[in-house]
Amino acid sequence: MDNELGKGKKTRRTYGFDEISLVPSIITVNPEDVDTSVTIGGIKLEIPIIASAMDSVVSPEIAAAMTKLGGLGVFNLQGIQTRYDKVDAVYEKIASVNKQEYVPLMQKLYEEPIKHELIKKRIKEIKKLGGVAAVSSIPQQAAELAPLAKDAGADIFVIQSTVFSTKHKSSKSKPLILDRFIKDVGMPVLVGNCVTYDVALELMNQGVAGVLVGIGPGAACTSRGVLGVGVPMATAISDCAAARDVFYKESGKYIPIIGDGGMVVGGDLCKALACGADAVMIGSPIARSQEAPGRGFHWGMATPNATLPRGSRIGVGTIGTLKEILHGPAKYDDGSMNFAGALKTSMGTLGASNIKEMQQVEVIIAPSILTEGKVYQKAQQLGMYK
Repeated sequence: MDNELGKGKKTRRTYGFDEISLVPSIITVNPEDVDTSVTIGGIKLEIPIIASAMDSVVSPEIAAAMTKLGGLGVFNLQGIQTRYDKVDAVYEKIASVNKQEYVPLMQKLYEEPIKHELIKKRIKEIKKLGGVAAVSSIPQQAAELAPLAKDAGADIFVIQSTVFSTKHKSSKSKPLILDRFIKDVGMPVLVGNCVTYDVALELMNQGVAGVLVGIGPGAACTSRGVLGVGVPMATAISDCAAARDVFYKESGKYIPIIGDGGMVVGGDLCKALACGADAVMIGSPIARSQEAPGRGFHWGMATPNATLPRGSRIGVGTIGTLKEILHGPAKYDDGSMNFAGALKTSMGTLGASNIKEMQQVEVIIAPSILTEGKVYQKAQQLGMYK
């Protein structure tokens, strides 16, 4: 429903995860009997969780581990690990500097050119370790890097930018012709990021195998502050999921929607699926694992930008193994561990036997969800207020 921001400017109310809650139905299901699987790019995932293509999150080892634990890890083709052969010293340097030194250091580190031989080496490492090799690039370098990735054995190609458009205008660079790229690349292509019905529908018409939804909600991202751009995730996912359903009705092709960013605890994942997502992409929860390359830190993909950095390095700490974060057992009561267990329990409580049914559960606007009855947690910084 449209409202008026001021004379001559229409607006509408949108919602984030903190403002909604999920309503149980008359039916419940044993959590052990629910099906959390989803198919992305022709590959079946036992859990609908994808690790973000961020240098603090996914290494070849993490990518392979995500596969073995039922999810997917996306490797950044333009990150630290394709610029430097020996990465441990680079990560240690990033972890050691103070807040004032951090941005200049990152800008300097990312001036090192990407090396094609390292791209091939990292992808082969993922495959050797038994992982599905999903790799990510910005649109400007996708045409250059995709053939290299394909030759090295990549299974899925992800194109990501702050805001993806199929009608890009530029007087200085040749735009990526998406439908032609998809036909030529020889592997499934996921594309993002977007937050609107119209863009999601257009991306599907171009032939993408999945759409990433989310602009600016990530824990380390500062795009909303720097650019003022973004749509709260509950609304963005719902709008893009509507495009998916219309496209499926018209074409018979089902294109998964992947909520990307803004999910820190298990309840966020459950809400994303209830809003219409088929899977989620998360960064900071994975960065908290013992195996993550970030040494207890997490940073945004646009942090190293030479002229307009749009991401911070945040200290997320290390709370347990990747297996514990995804499958438990949880050692904390705040939803930061056992994401799969939280999802199964939520689905069972809501009477959803699979993700498609989870997308149909009742969602209500609940502005009090973080405060209702939680006075002691807030005062003592426990549970939801850690």
